[in-house]
Amino acid sequence: MPSHAESCLQAGLAALKQGNYHTAIANLEPLAKVQKQDKIYLQAQVGLVMSYARTGEVSKAIALCQNLISSNHPQVQEWATRALENLYKSKNRKQKPPETHTGNISGLNASRQEPQNGYVGTDDHHNNIKPVSIYWRQARRAKVWQPLPKPNVIYSRLIACLTFIALFWMCKEMFKLVWGLIAQILYKLPYLQPPQVLYHDSSFLILGLFLILMVLSPWLLDWLLGKFLAQKELSKEKLNSYSRETLRVLQRTCQQRRWPCPQLRILPISAPIIISYGNLPRTARITVSQGLLEQLANDEIAAIYALTLGQIGRWDFVVMSLILLVTIPFYGLYQQISLSANQHHSKIWQSKIWRWPATVLAAITYGIWFLLTGTALLNSRLRLYHSDRQAAEITGNPNGLIRALLKISIGVAHDINLKEHTSWQLESLNLLAPVAYQHSIVLGSIAGHLPFESFFQWENFHPHRQWLTINSSHPLMGDRIERLCQIARYWHLNTELYQINPQQPIIIRPQSFLLQIAPWLGILLGVILAGLTWLLWQTAYAMQLLNLKWIYDDWYFVLGFVLIGFSIGTLIQINALFPKITDVNVHKNENLINLLADPSILPVDSIKVRFTGKLLGRPGIGNYLAPDLILQSSQGLMKLHHIPGLGKSFHPQDLIGQQIVVRGWLRRKATPWIDIQSLETQDGKKINSPHSIWMLAIAILAQGWGAYLVLMGH
Repeated sequence: MPSHAESCLQAGLAALKQGNYHTAIANLEPLAKVQKQDKIYLQAQVGLVMSYARTGEVSKAIALCQNLISSNHPQVQEWATRALENLYKSKNRKQKPPETHTGNISGLNASRQEPQNGYVGTDDHHNNIKPVSIYWRQARRAKVWQPLPKPNVIYSRLIACLTFIALFWMCKEMFKLVWGLIAQILYKLPYLQPPQVLYHDSSFLILGLFLILMVLSPWLLDWLLGKFLAQKELSKEKLNSYSRETLRVLQRTCQQRRWPCPQLRILPISAPIIISYGNLPRTARITVSQGLLEQLANDEIAAIYALTLGQIGRWDFVVMSLILLVTIPFYGLYQQISLSANQHHSKIWQSKIWRWPATVLAAITYGIWFLLTGTALLNSRLRLYHSDRQAAEITGNPNGLIRALLKISIGVAHDINLKEHTSWQLESLNLLAPVAYQHSIVLGSIAGHLPFESFFQWENFHPHRQWLTINSSHPLMGDRIERLCQIARYWHLNTELYQINPQQPIIIRPQSFLLQIAPWLGILLGVILAGLTWLLWQTAYAMQLLNLKWIYDDWYFVLGFVLIGFSIGTLIQINALFPKITDVNVHKNENLINLLADPSILPVDSIKVRFTGKLLGRPGIGNYLAPDLILQSSQGLMKLHHIPGLGKSFHPQDLIGQQIVVRGWLRRKATPWIDIQSLETQDGKKINSPHSIWMLAIAILAQGWGAYLVLMGH
C-alpha cells in the first residue's frame, strides 16, 4: 500500500472524524480518482461520499455512489446501494442525511486502525460527547424459515424454582436479622419485654406474602412504575407510527398462542430499554422507553418486542416479576433518600444533621436492593438465551435482533455520556432489561473506534469466560450474538457480524489462572483439610489417644478450615492483583482499544494504566459506596471501582464533573473496569483507593475467625 496514499487517507479520515469536511475532501479526492479496487482507494471513495453529503454536495455523492455500486466487493456494493437510497431521499427533501445509528450513510472507521467488515463512522464533538455514525451491513432476514429445534424447558424451570427459593431464603434471613435486632433493643430497654412474635419463625408469613404478591404483581407493578418512573399507557397508534411490523408481530404471535395481546406501556426516558412483567399471558405487560422507539428501526423494534414475547408464559416470567416487585420499593427508597439528603446538604446548617444518618440509610437500602437482585442473576442470564431464540423464530430476523441489541448498548452509553451519570431507571430496571447497562458502558462507547468483532474476541474465545462472568446479570453479548449468527447461518442467511477466529491460539498461562482462582482453591483446600482433620480426630478418639471429639461434633470446625483456606488464597492473590505502578510501565488512553481487543487477558493480569478524562457519576450520598463512577476518556467510557478509605475529608463523588488522572489496574470481564489506585485533579486534589489494604484486612479477619472456630468448635 503506497505510503503517500496511506498518509492522505489517514489525514482525510482524521478530518472527517473531526467534522472538517472540506479538508477531508481535499485529501480524499485525489485517491478517489484512482480507479482501483484496492481497499485504500475504496475507503477514500466511501469517505468522500460522506464528506460530500455532509457539505450538501449531494449530486457529487450520488455520482460517486453509482460508481461504487459496480465495485467487486459485495460489502461495498451493499453499502453504496443503501447510501444511494438515502441520498436520493435527502435530495428530494433538500436536507442533509441524518446522522443516526442506523448507518444510512456510514462506512468508514475513523480510528487509526484499518477498517474492518465495513464499519464506517464519524465523531461530532459537543461537550466532550462523541456520537458515532456506524455502518450496519443490514444483513437480510429470512422470507421463509424452518422451525428451530425445541429446547429442553426442564432446566429453565428448575432454575426458576431455585431463584424463588433463593429469594425466599434471603428475605427470611433479612426478617430474622431485623426481628433479632429489635428484640435485642427492647430487651436492653428498662420496663420493656420483646413480644414473642419476634421469636417466631417467619417462613409461612413470607411465603404467604410472596403468593399474594405474585397474584397481584401486574397491578402493583403498574402502580409502582407509574409512581416512581412515570410509566404511561402506549397507544397502538403511537407504536404503529414507529414500527408497523411490531403490531403485526404482536397480533400474529398472540393469535397463534391463543393469548390476548399484552398491555402496552411507555416510559418517558431517553435511554433505550424494554421490559415485560406479569404472572400469566393474559396479564402480561410490555413497557418500552421513548428512547428505544426513537433509536431503533422498524424491524429492530419488532425484533426486540418479539424478545419480550419470548419471556411471557414461562415460569421465570412470574418469578422475575416478583423480584422486580420486591426490589423496586427498596431502590425507590434509596433514590428518595439520596435526592432529599442532597437537597438538605446544600444548606450548611442542616448538612451535618442529615449527612451521616442519610448516608447510612441510603447505603443500607441500596445494599438490600443489591442482595435481593443478586438472587436472580443466574435466572436472568439463562432466560435471555431462550428469549433471543424465540425472537429470531417469531420474526425470522436474527440479524435485526443483533442490530437492536447493539444499538441499545450504544444508546445506553450515549445516555450516560449525555447525563454524565447512570440514570435511576437504568439501574433499577437492569435485571429485566435485554442488555445490561454495565456491559453497555464500554461496548456502546467504543463503537466506531473498535469493530464489534474485535471487542467480542474476549467474549467469544476466552476459554474461561463463562466462569469469569458468573456474577453477571446478563449473558455475554458476544456469546448471544454468536448464537443469533448461528441461527442466521442455519437459515442460510448472511450475518450482521462476521466473527473471525484469532490468528494465533489463545494461551492462558497456568500460573495466571491458578492465581485467578486462588481464593476458591483455598476454600477447596479448607474442605479437604477439614475432612482429614475429622478423620484424624475420630481415629485418635477411637484409639483413646486424644479426647477432643466434643469440639468437632457441631461441625463448625469445617467453616473454620474454609475461612482459613480462603484467607490463604486471598493472601497469595493480593500481590498479583495490585502490582506497583510507575510512569514507565503504564498504558495510556491511546492503548485502550488494543487492550480491549486482547482475547487472552484475565482480571488477575492487572494491566497498569494511567488514563485521563472527565469523572462521571451520581453526585452526593447516593454514590457514597461508589456504585456509579465512570471515566469519560477520548476513547470511550470506562467503569471505575473505588473502595472508600477511613478519615477522608472528601470522596470521589466530590470530584464528579472534573478532569482527572486515574491510575489503577484495568481488568477484563463482561464489563471491563479499572480498580483505582488514585484519582488526581488538575489542582492537585488526590484520592487513594486502598483495595489491597481492605483485601489484607479481610484475609486477616477470615484467618482469625477461622482459627477461633477450629480451636473452640463453635
